[in-house]
Amino acid sequence: MLKWLSRRLIIAFLTIFFAITLSFFIVKALPGDPIDVLTNILVTQYYMSYDSARAMAEAAAPFVPKGPIWQQYIQYIANFFRGNLGVSITYSTGTPVMELLAATIPWTVLVVATSLVISFVLGILIGTSMAYLHGSKIDSFLAVLFSIIRSIPEYIVALLLLIIFAFNLKWFPTGGAYSSNVTPGFNFDFIADVLWHAALPILSWVIVHIGGWALSMRGSTISVLGEDYITYAKARGLPSRRIITTYVAKNAILPLFTSFMLSIGFMFGGSVFIEYIFGYPGVGRLMYEAINERDYYLMLGIFNIIIIAVVIAALIADILYGVIDPRIRRGTQT
Repeated sequence: MLKWLSRRLIIAFLTIFFAITLSFFIVKALPGDPIDVLTNILVTQYYMSYDSARAMAEAAAPFVPKGPIWQQYIQYIANFFRGNLGVSITYSTGTPVMELLAATIPWTVLVVATSLVISFVLGILIGTSMAYLHGSKIDSFLAVLFSIIRSIPEYIVALLLLIIFAFNLKWFPTGGAYSSNVTPGFNFDFIADVLWHAALPILSWVIVHIGGWALSMRGSTISVLGEDYITYAKARGLPSRRIITTYVAKNAILPLFTSFMLSIGFMFGGSVFIEYIFGYPGVGRLMYEAINERDYYLMLGIFNIIIIAVVIAALIADILYGVIDPRIRRGTQT
């Protein structure tokens, strides 16, 4: 067990290291320069002359990476493993990337984690029911419906919900994380207001992703129902509830377990379109603005947080999968 775990930890570390290295060189290869971007922002938004805007933009020069790219890489890696992700160049000039991430990750986790749990649980329940109704009109209707829904881009769903429920019916706010007239803090008014603002982003995410979970669970359950041990359990006269919970659900959900854990890792990247449309201050919106402004350190900080989260989630899934099914652990040792 210790040898198996050590091997997984080494693989996870190497994966993170090489992924961070790759992301660094990809970001550095992007066209555009943060000084040029910042100059254009000052000219277009503040109507400054080009020379004045350029001079002000160059004042951010201490934050712009300099020197040969291999020296920049070594310096970045050394700082990264010390917990220093650098500072923002254009989005919030001079602000440490860790501060920006700390301010946005909680909002993203609130929306995406809630949406993920809701869509996963509902998808599992609906998918299992569809499998037991396999071949019926209800099963066929839901299969077609979910196939159509999962193919619709999430920004379309978000825009429709925003237009219908925010602009027309005015049941929900049009954007933001909470109202300006509410005092932030651990109190009922603030929590209720935050959930009110998060309702449409959460609903958008659930609608887009519930179909994938339902169809995956349906296929997995149908496969399990055809196994010999299910037929044997029925022949023994075991109660249907016990067969469903002990034999069918447990084995059918295993293939979805890894996907669920990886989704938890990708959660830290937020949802760019949903957060942007609803003006939600999450990581996805921050990443969109960082890419537009070629904010090197901010882009790398977001990309690498996602990388670490996904690799750790996959590692946890691998470990838990080995605990749930010891055959996997034994198979890796042979």
